[in-house]
Amino acid sequence: MMNTCPVREGTARWPEAEALTFAGRSWTYRALDGEISRWVAALQARGIGAGDRVALLSTNHASCVFLFFALGRLGALLAPLNARLTALELAPLREDVAPRVTLALGSLMDRLPGSERLETWADGVKEPSLACEPLEDSAPRVVLFTSGTTGRPKGAVITEGNFRASARCSAANLGAFPAPRWLGTLPLFHVGGLAMLTRCAYEGGCLILHDRFDVEAVNRAIDVEGVTHASFVATTLERVLNARRDRPMPESFKLALIGGGPVPTPLLERARAARLLALQTYGLTESCSQVTTERPSEADGRTAGPPLPGLEVRITGPEGQVLGPGREGDIEVRGPTVMAGYLNRPEATRETLRDGWLRTRDMGMLDERGRLTVLSRRTDLILRGGENLYPMEIETVIASHPAVQEVAVVGVADARWGEVPVAFVVLRSGHAFPEDLDTWCRRSLAGFKLPARFLAMEALPRNAMGKVERTVLRQRLVAS
Repeated sequence: MMNTCPVREGTARWPEAEALTFAGRSWTYRALDGEISRWVAALQARGIGAGDRVALLSTNHASCVFLFFALGRLGALLAPLNARLTALELAPLREDVAPRVTLALGSLMDRLPGSERLETWADGVKEPSLACEPLEDSAPRVVLFTSGTTGRPKGAVITEGNFRASARCSAANLGAFPAPRWLGTLPLFHVGGLAMLTRCAYEGGCLILHDRFDVEAVNRAIDVEGVTHASFVATTLERVLNARRDRPMPESFKLALIGGGPVPTPLLERARAARLLALQTYGLTESCSQVTTERPSEADGRTAGPPLPGLEVRITGPEGQVLGPGREGDIEVRGPTVMAGYLNRPEATRETLRDGWLRTRDMGMLDERGRLTVLSRRTDLILRGGENLYPMEIETVIASHPAVQEVAVVGVADARWGEVPVAFVVLRSGHAFPEDLDTWCRRSLAGFKLPARFLAMEALPRNAMGKVERTVLRQRLVAS
């Protein structure tokens, strides 16, 4: 199927509708189309064409939006790099991308030697370009590097069809909503941020883009700027509710997607009391964001929901056999949102994509209604004396303690058992470290699942996508 730029389509259909806001500025679809056309001309002047790659190092900025859509009009690819990485970590990623041009936000240019300043890069253009090549569904649009919490990151190639299918499948689950206004606090170097950007463009909506998560700015956008949809993790959801002092959400706000793992039941109850519909999700870069999401009419916070309409999820055993409801195994995904493959990694691509199924290497199970419970990311699994321990299961129990703000469980080597779980605990303000955590866990967990130690922390280390950096926690244990 051939597709044209959604902003160009939007300009023809609703030219004066608001498409983007950032740092006090606003662009209608007509104005955004004009900015993108300037960037197309700047890219053409540098010889950028179909198949070429442009590397980008930036926090959220309006210029990232202009660049993303401009590259699409030329059939070129964007390779957004994680803005939290060091120069040493970025160097091999740029080498993998082999970009024709490298752009960076002014404050980050020193991390990418030879990069050009993003904010002013298209300023010299005198005549915009109306070029807008149609794209096949199979046309690559971005190279997104996995978070790299274990090993060297791999660049997942996400296509035009992946983005369109992700938006279509998500809308089928959430229900039709004309001109949504999505809060853009997720980074645009992350699949979640780009999925929101493209979803808005396909649906004639507006992205309320923030350069970072600031809880006061978030609540102002919800209360004053008419935000209808947002994406949070449990910690940011709690910060929003705390800052509001549980003040109810305005009627204009419809729902929030929650990623990054299960939400403690008390927090979900707080959200619902504040008229905030929080839908738990499961997704990954290689599937262009969401795979499963709770249905708005059935959300109970117990699972990550069923597959989005148009996607399939199955659970497989060690020999590849498909397992029935209630059986624990590997999560596999099939559908039009699954990536084309890994850049320059044919062996890794063949290992991950088999017979049309994406092997996520995450562990989970489906219930009788087809809803997914995620038990563990594959690399987080703890093997204790031959028993599989799932950190998420242990974390859910500990997080339900009234003194606990958040928790992460990792495995540490043990001479007797091979591995044992250790819990890193962040306490709520004003609470002393609870002496009854072990007893609390014994009420819900078998003895072999109990953490060997509970360690207090001021905050959990997280990467730019908000995921807990468990490798950092393991290193702290080894060093202690």
